[in-house]
Amino acid sequence: MSWTIRRAPGRPVRRTDDDRLAVPLRLSLKDGHATDAELTLTLAEAEHLHAALCRALDGEPTPPAAPDCRESVQASPGVAHIIGRAWGTSARPAS
Repeated sequence: MSWTIRRAPGRPVRRTDDDRLAVPLRLSLKDGHATDAELTLTLAEAEHLHAALCRALDGEPTPPAAPDCRESVQASPGVAHIIGRAWGTSARPAS
């Protein structure tokens, strides 16, 4: 028995009532039988997954249809440098 797991088409990641993130997945058997399920993650688990995916994608060319966040976060640890702080180290502008 061989399974394939993919993102469920047309179903976005959503926030659940208990403040988790639900990632829709489609589980398919080689014979064509498929069922939809959700991977639910705490916010901390989602952050760890996000960081792991960013590291795994580092160095890969950004596809034209990639979301904006891929553009701004893709950098090797040896290349990324903090240049300065927007409001100094302790003060923020008054609202």
